[in-house]
Amino acid sequence: MPSLKFNFFFHIILLTLCIQPILLAQDKNETKQNGQEYPKLSDTIPKKGTYLSNPIGDYNEAYYQLDRLNDNIGLPPRKFNFQSPQATLEHFINSCKQGNFEDAAYALNLNLFPKEVTKEEAAVLAEKFYFVLNQRVSIDWGNISDRPDGQVDIGTSTNQPIAGEPRRSVVFGEVALDGRDAVLRLQRVRLKNWGAFWMISANTVENIESLYAIYGPRKLDRAMPDWARVAIFGIPLWKLMGTILLIFISYFLGKFFAYITRKLFLKSKRPWLKSIATKMATPAGIVLGVLFFYLTLTYLISFSGTLASTLYAILLVIVIASIAWFLMNFIDYFFAYVAENRVGDSSLEENKRARMIMTYISVARRILTIIIIIVAISVILSQFRSLEKLGISLLASAGLITIILGVAAQNTLGNIIAGIQIALTQPASIGDTVYIENEWGYVEDIRFTYMVVRTWDARRLIVPLKDIISKPFENWSMTNAHQVRPVVVYADYHIDVQKVREKFAQLLVNSEHWDEQHEPVVQVTNVTEKSIEIRGLCSAKDASTTWDLHCYLREELVKFIATLNSGEHLATQRVMIQKESTTKEKEDF
Repeated sequence: MPSLKFNFFFHIILLTLCIQPILLAQDKNETKQNGQEYPKLSDTIPKKGTYLSNPIGDYNEAYYQLDRLNDNIGLPPRKFNFQSPQATLEHFINSCKQGNFEDAAYALNLNLFPKEVTKEEAAVLAEKFYFVLNQRVSIDWGNISDRPDGQVDIGTSTNQPIAGEPRRSVVFGEVALDGRDAVLRLQRVRLKNWGAFWMISANTVENIESLYAIYGPRKLDRAMPDWARVAIFGIPLWKLMGTILLIFISYFLGKFFAYITRKLFLKSKRPWLKSIATKMATPAGIVLGVLFFYLTLTYLISFSGTLASTLYAILLVIVIASIAWFLMNFIDYFFAYVAENRVGDSSLEENKRARMIMTYISVARRILTIIIIIVAISVILSQFRSLEKLGISLLASAGLITIILGVAAQNTLGNIIAGIQIALTQPASIGDTVYIENEWGYVEDIRFTYMVVRTWDARRLIVPLKDIISKPFENWSMTNAHQVRPVVVYADYHIDVQKVREKFAQLLVNSEHWDEQHEPVVQVTNVTEKSIEIRGLCSAKDASTTWDLHCYLREELVKFIATLNSGEHLATQRVMIQKESTTKEKEDF
């Protein structure tokens, strides 16, 4: 089994490697050729300098009114098309792809930088921003308007225009920065009395240095020679080989850790350490290997491309899923260890405390598992910003929440809530003897939404938990496993009931199953036209033992009645036959 799990882990990482060429093949310009270096991580633009005022004019819904714009590098040449948000962003991306970063810099609003900024420094700033966009931002071009007013066209059946307010700010991406989201915006600005046009906002440009310091190229990116930067499937050769090497290192590191952990803990004299060695060493090794691969890949190798952000999110999803799987394994191990070593035999019906603790363990294990799954899914969804926003908007809708709860409360959610209620109120516990749905058996397990009842003939009866709460059933061992069961036989009217009473008492005294808590009682409980009904009461320590005693007593009583006076006291049906007189006899009469 451990080898299968490690093979599964290896194939997951290998699959991630296989999808990298697909995700990154669209960008073949990410490598630096002919010895060209990446921009330094340090600030390109010195913080010392002359900062000019940056006032925004009177409020206008269609644009931001500015008194100055990029006095340091000058206004964009007329040949550049900045009339719409899409045109400005396309100009920036295409210029960067062609290596013309000076032209790309004209799309940046540098009003928050000193006036001493040169065109060369602005070009380096544009190159840094392009690197961050290429690595961490997946631009949704469908939501970037190609209209000067920034609105997105909405198709209608009549093909008539839809009136709306012009937009002066458009978001084209978000990147995590120091525990917050740095929002990337395009803004429509108007300089003095000139026409309005679109620029990458000054606040976005101000964050470029900080973003590049976090998501810029790694040390290995800068140290690799030119021959190692040859691209295969759009990926530099050294990155491809480095990723493969990290996969093997992570695999053998996880396997080595599991081996060492198992070897050391098995030598311990403490049972719980030996248990960890056999059950938790392999999951811990897998988590360590996956975590090592993610961290080393993130800090040593930087991938870029239009879908590189999705690649990093997928890697993080694998890490989160591995950690969640490890925690669920640990919870199962911990509760199983407690159940096996700290709780008594719950199969004994008189051990009420053990059965109660087993019920708490069963419900608690599943509740914790649900919590881990919910947290893991929430963290995973947060890695995809579109899904995160969708989830927040859905949860914010009170009407939708009401619909969801209304539909689920009577089914899955209703059963889960019933499970928690069962754990608190204890109408049934694991190991209890119950009579439900015309079947009697033992509560074998209480799961998320149903209870498993093992019948006396080894069948499994599945009962929804909400039925346990809402419908009546018999719990024969809820307070005490002791049980009294009737033994019924039928005999002739002439039988001496006292002899049956004495025989019943003798059988009970001689039986090892009798618990002596209920005195031998024999009574005539019913009379029919054919026989009398004789009922004896027997008691034993639990339902199973009482049933065995009941069957034994019934067999012996039938045998005893059959031997009395050669069986003449068995239930007898009497028939009176009357002979009809003939015609001759009537005449003589």
